[in-house]
Amino acid sequence: MTDEFLWIEGIPFPTVYYSQEIIREVRDRFVVRDEDTIIVTYPKSGTHWLNEIVCLILTKGDPTWVQSTIANERTPWIEFENNYRILNSKEGPRLMASLLPIQLFPKSFFSSKAKVIYLIRNPRDVLV
Repeated sequence: MTDEFLWIEGIPFPTVYYSQEIIREVRDRFVVRDEDTIIVTYPKSGTHWLNEIVCLILTKGDPTWVQSTIANERTPWIEFENNYRILNSKEGPRLMASLLPIQLFPKSFFSSKAKVIYLIRNPRDVLV
């Protein structure tokens, strides 16, 4: 059971998706730009739904981009290794997502003017 989770600062992360090195690198070195927008949610709280809505707003309701590009390419997760590398080299305003708690969130965010969309859901609904 303990091999299934990676514990970072008292928080369990599934080892299948997360790496301690990447999470620490995101926290300490990832540069959040002023024009960035970050979707932050708790797992299983409607992240995909919110991603779809935000992408439609960005395209003024035109579903072409949403229908032709997978969600992970439109809104990469900053804590996943491949996405982290892609986001570092991406130009222009970036739309990204994260499940990281505030203590592991990129430090550069707190001195930027980036926008965060934080989705909160009733914990009882998340459990169901």
